[in-house]
Amino acid sequence: MATTKIIYFVVDGRPEQAEFPSDCPAQDVKGSELAAALGFDLSAMEKRLQALEKKILVDSADMPSVMYEMRNRVESFRDKLESVEHLSWLGLFKELTEGTNKPSPFYHKRSLRKTKEECQQVMENYLHMSSLEVTEEVRQYLKTPTFDNWQWEDAEIMVLLQLMYIDLDFMSKFNIEIEVLQQFLFEVYRHYNNIPFHNFKHCFCVTQMMYGLIWLTDLQNKMDDIDILTMLTSAICHDLDHPGYNNAYQINARTELALRYNDISPLENHHCSVAFKILEKSDNNIFRNLTTEQFKRIREGMIKCVLATDMARHNEILNQFRSIMPVFDFNNKKHKDVLTMIIIKVSDISNEARPMDVAEPWLDCLLQEFFNQSDMEKLEGLPVSPFMDRDKVTKPSSQTGFIRFVLLPLFIELANLFPNLEQHIIDPVRKALDYYTEMENALEMEKLNRTGSSQSDKIGKPVENQEESKRVQIQLSQTKP
Repeated sequence: MATTKIIYFVVDGRPEQAEFPSDCPAQDVKGSELAAALGFDLSAMEKRLQALEKKILVDSADMPSVMYEMRNRVESFRDKLESVEHLSWLGLFKELTEGTNKPSPFYHKRSLRKTKEECQQVMENYLHMSSLEVTEEVRQYLKTPTFDNWQWEDAEIMVLLQLMYIDLDFMSKFNIEIEVLQQFLFEVYRHYNNIPFHNFKHCFCVTQMMYGLIWLTDLQNKMDDIDILTMLTSAICHDLDHPGYNNAYQINARTELALRYNDISPLENHHCSVAFKILEKSDNNIFRNLTTEQFKRIREGMIKCVLATDMARHNEILNQFRSIMPVFDFNNKKHKDVLTMIIIKVSDISNEARPMDVAEPWLDCLLQEFFNQSDMEKLEGLPVSPFMDRDKVTKPSSQTGFIRFVLLPLFIELANLFPNLEQHIIDPVRKALDYYTEMENALEMEKLNRTGSSQSDKIGKPVENQEESKRVQIQLSQTKP
């Protein structure tokens, strides 16, 4: 009796499957057969496209560019289907260089915690996908700061995080079982909340940037494997169970977290605590086959890294790094400790080092979270964080000072140690500064124009009394150069 084999695919973020005779080798599965199994009829698509082309030529004697684009898309789809290297590989339906059709970055009308059903669905999809190979194109793209996170679903993100551990050879070096890694990543996913910015996608972005920096700086040949493992895992865990309100709010509101940690980096301490609670369970503990000494070293390193992401310590850590830069030594443990803190800090605030169509939606997410906090502060009668007040902050004004005085000094110091990073993380940040400076100037000009127009209207109307006349004259005098 004839038997069949199943080939799995990822279609629009969902695992799909197609059946073929078991004696049919992968290279003999033609694009048309594969398309039919997946529910696509390429021949019909091409025939319809040809008919449309003929009709348009007859009607208008010219071929619009949209028809060329449609033809190219169909041809590209056929090429992908007929290319053996793409069969059953994650990334088949991804356009890796296009940043269009991004999902809404906000979490409207969702509860803070993920529901059990939501988590189960993501885990099922993840396990379906985790056995798929990933295209070499995706593997290389994952190592670059230009990676676009917006086109990947949560289950796919878990596959990509798993891939990082595999490609850095952590599975064999530290005897990490694949089932344990999968369970660990699922628990991490489950413990990130539905908030606009500090969510699971942010966790992935920070980890992916760190992963890219590890490859760009050839860090594997400069530091111990256990240090690299510590850094990557720290990035994954660095914002676990973030509630969407920062340390200033926690302290001013005297929350349970602030009381527990005596106002000392309450959120960062909480993130660490949640991480090690996850690792307490053997099924989740990717470090369970390490020696006691190795685990102690990783725990110490993770705590240092995660606590370093508290921006209140920014100048302290940056000055430490500056002081050792002239004599930096990769054999010096203290030097390496400071470097790991610098790298996770760079990764944590690295969005502006990404292409603008990837970075700008993240700024929208951040401002949404900031504005939510300032609204709550006003309602509760707490001090309102000045850089979070929706009545005072604009998108460009929130970025120009931050890029100029926080991002660039930090990134430049890291590039002093690794000069090849300049083109990867500093040049894009400078372009972002130019972009937001121009936007800020345009908003200021628009504001001035509106003010001038309003005053002109007032001048053109008869003033009914002396007091009103005086007030208008004062306003006009204040706007003159």
